[in-house]
Amino acid sequence: MTTQENRLDPSQLDPAELDRLMALIGREERPALIGREGVRIDLPEPIFHVLVSLVRQMREGRAVVLMPEDETFTTQAAASFLGVSRQHLVDLMEKGEIPHHRVGTHRRVTLKDLLVYQKVRDVKRREALGGLFRKLKDEGYYESDYKGNAG
Repeated sequence: MTTQENRLDPSQLDPAELDRLMALIGREERPALIGREGVRIDLPEPIFHVLVSLVRQMREGRAVVLMPEDETFTTQAAASFLGVSRQHLVDLMEKGEIPHHRVGTHRRVTLKDLLVYQKVRDVKRREALGGLFRKLKDEGYYESDYKGNAG
């Protein structure tokens, strides 16, 4: 499956259709799909919530890409996804911080493994920033009553 097949671009839809969907979402009635022959299939809540999120994103003008967790990325695509250089990503892979596999001589990494790494990285960053803030506060470099430039 190519990225274009997975991509939902709001410019391809009538904004009125998205508005109509949002209006229907708020109803009490259990959401369902109704097939061509009138067969009704109730949507499980998790699927319904994903669809609500999808419609909201598209109403905001944002394109959405749907991708399975086991989708594989090249090192360049993975580096772009994480916002790091390709070489830094390769270093992380070689250190075992991001699992990967090889296809011939090329490294590949799954979306799931990138998301796990991203989550761990973000937690570590928040902890480090929190520690820095506490240190600055303890040393008197942080003033909670700061009002900005007075002059």
